[in-house]
Parts: sequence; structure tokens; C-alpha cells
Amino acid sequence: MTEFRQTSIATHSIHRREVLRGLGAVMTLPFLESAGFRVFAAEAKKADVKPLRAAWCYIPNGVNVAEWFPSGEGGDYTLSKSLKEIEKNRGDFSVISGLMQDWAHAHGNGGGDHARAVATFLTGCQPKKTAGADIQLGISVDQIAAQKIGHRTRLASLELSTDGKRSSGKCDSGYSCAYQYNLAWKNETMPMAPEMDPRLVFERLFGIGASAGNGAEAQRERRMQKSVLDRVLGEAKSLQSRVNAADRRKIDEYFSSVRDIEQRIERAEKFQSQMPDVQVPEGVPDSYEEHIRVMFDLLVLAFQTDTTRIATYMLAHDGSNRSFPELGVPDAHHYLSHHQDDPQKLEKIGKIDRFYLRQFGYFLDKMKSVKEGDGTLLDHSMIVFGGAICDGNRHNHNNLPILFAGGGGGTLSQGKRRMLKDDTPMTNLYLSMLDRMGVAAERIGDSTGRLELS
Repeated sequence: MTEFRQTSIATHSIHRREVLRGLGAVMTLPFLESAGFRVFAAEAKKADVKPLRAAWCYIPNGVNVAEWFPSGEGGDYTLSKSLKEIEKNRGDFSVISGLMQDWAHAHGNGGGDHARAVATFLTGCQPKKTAGADIQLGISVDQIAAQKIGHRTRLASLELSTDGKRSSGKCDSGYSCAYQYNLAWKNETMPMAPEMDPRLVFERLFGIGASAGNGAEAQRERRMQKSVLDRVLGEAKSLQSRVNAADRRKIDEYFSSVRDIEQRIERAEKFQSQMPDVQVPEGVPDSYEEHIRVMFDLLVLAFQTDTTRIATYMLAHDGSNRSFPELGVPDAHHYLSHHQDDPQKLEKIGKIDRFYLRQFGYFLDKMKSVKEGDGTLLDHSMIVFGGAICDGNRHNHNNLPILFAGGGGGTLSQGKRRMLKDDTPMTNLYLSMLDRMGVAAERIGDSTGRLELS
């Protein structure tokens, strides 16, 4: 983090950001008013550095179009049946209609829409059709940003998933699994594998050694590890004596959030340790919804502490056959997406759509709950939520189901439906996002210009 001084809090003054250290753990505190957030913002502006965060969240297999898309446009649009699930967040996001990922279409390469959908979502590039090691795609928007501003934070970017990992082998109609399971691409041949184990994400965020697995060494390491909070408690108490009452509350809330995530991961591990002969990744909750939410919580903490400003999150890969018995949907999602206008299948798809929207609403609420300067964490972020297939039955990649949230540091107003010209490259939206982050880019994949956003 080059623009912040990383010092012990044993010094006599409070810097804009504080880093608590203890026995190998690192905790970067959120912005504190006592430390002068306004001073930080002014200096950042002077240095042409905008402290904005950006995240891209992916959902698979298309949507129930009739229930997902709203009617009308502008601020007076009417929420659809599915979007009513997040009606209380209406002012936090906009629906963007008319976006397309053209290179997800076949262009003479036959089947493989699911692999192409994921591959093009952040790159806007055509994936080479291969199941071998000679994969070729293009750099994704998040990694363009990471290469330019990633040095300002401890982690250049964060890649998350609540899905499996596969970076080789054949998946969809002759396409490598690398295309279907990775949103982020560092360059044309190198995907950035996401992490699905909350414990490993937790340990990466706070700089403690990895301790996943059931081997003797991992168990011994876990026994030796104390809580991250316990390691830095003494220094934290010293800091709290030197900040105002509002910042003391902020520190308490932050520590409570970290403790809550830590305990949820530990509970998941304890439950899994009681399941003989079943190998489950450690730290992954049994409930899919809980898994999604703990990952969202970790993402909020990563942004809150400025550990990173750039993140991607694949809730599930396109082609996912996950079932949702807790929703009364025992059928596989991908199977249902080929609904052939069957009303019963469409009803079930709608239930899945609303499930994912509820999780997004949870994330927005968490982002709004974090106060930062004169606003909230969401005010200083830009979030894309959606997928690269519209109707799973048609496998079309135009008029995509996309929500765009966050205040963009005061440059965006939400709560509307933006109707774009048909088949507008989605990468045009990404160029506009990069502009706000202070990242110069002439083009991303198939972009043709910038969206006018306000």
C-alpha cells in the first residue's frame, strides 16, 4: 500500500490508516475520522488517485426473462416480480438493458455457450476453442485495473467463488474448463483461479499462514494459531484510547465483523469434522446461502480495510447443475434453463433468480452499513451483478440481465432503468468504470466507446 504509512500504533500520532500486527497477523483498519478521512480524500484527489472499489459478481444459466426484466425506464420504471425481491435496495442499483457479449455467441465454433459466456464476461474477447493447454483469451477488466492501481493495496485483486475449481480438461463442447471456471484473466493465457474456501480467504486477507486440510501439520498449525483479534488486542486497546467516540465504535464494529466471520468458518469446520468418509473443503459451510453470504462478508471486509479495491466473485459457473431443494427446486439449474417454455420449469427458474437477488441485496446492505467519511462503502464502490446469458433456453448473449450498483465516489446516481441501444458491448460499461478509478484504457476486448453514466 504505497500511499499509506504502515506503522505500529505505538507511535505518538495517528496516521490515515493503521496496521495492527501480531505474531504474523496483519489487520488493516478501516478509515478513521480521527485519522482524517477528508485529508486522505484531498491528497488522493491531488495525486489523481480515486479510492474507489469495483466488484463483478457472476450468476449462471440465464434468467426467467418474463419475471426478471422490469417495465418502463428512467426513475419511474416498474420493478418486475423477481426484482421486487430487492425493492428496499431500489435506490442503490440501476437496471441496464441492451448490453451484449458478442464473443459469447458461436461465430462458427458450434456449441459451448456456457464456456464462452464466462470467458467473455470480463474480457470481451473470443476464447480459442481448445480443451488442451493452448488456451487463449484476453486480459479481463479487473486485471487491467489491478495492473494499474493494484500496487496501492496489499492485495492487487481478490478472486472469489462459491463453486468448484477447474483450470484444465474438457468441459463444454470442446472448450477447456479454464474458460468456464475463471472470470479473471491476468493475460491471454493465464486465468486467475478463484478461492472458494472462506478460511483460506480469511487467512489471505489477514496475512496468517494457511491451515486448510486435515493433515497432522495443518491440525498442529491450527492449534498453535490464536484468533487474529487476540494477536492484536493489546495494540487495538492502545489505539482506542487515542481516537474519538465515533471511531471507537467503528473499530468495535469492525472487530465484531471479523470475529463473526471467524466463528462461522470455525463452526463450518467443526461440523464437517463430524462427517466421516466425506471429504468437504474445510471452512465451506454446508448451506449454499451461508457460503455465499460469508464470502460477501469477506469481500466487504477486504474493501472496508482497503486490503484490495478490485474483486471478482463467481457465485456459480455457467452450466452449473446445482439444485435448490431448500427452495422447493430439487431439479438441476442447467437442466431447468432449457425450459422450452414449460411453465413449471420457468416458475422454478424464477425461484432461483430471486434466491440470487436476495444474496445481492444482502451484499448491498452490508456495504451500506459501513460508514466511510461523509458516505458509506457502497457510495465509494461500483458493483456489477449479472451474467452473460439472458434466456438459458435460447442461449442468447444480448440484452443481458445486468444490475449496476454503487455511487462511484459521487459520480453515479442509481435507482433507474437505463435503456441502451440494442447490442451495446458490455465492455463499454467497463471502460466507464475504469475512467472513474483513474485507470487509463483505450479499449477492452470488443468495446466501441464509453457509456455516458451519471
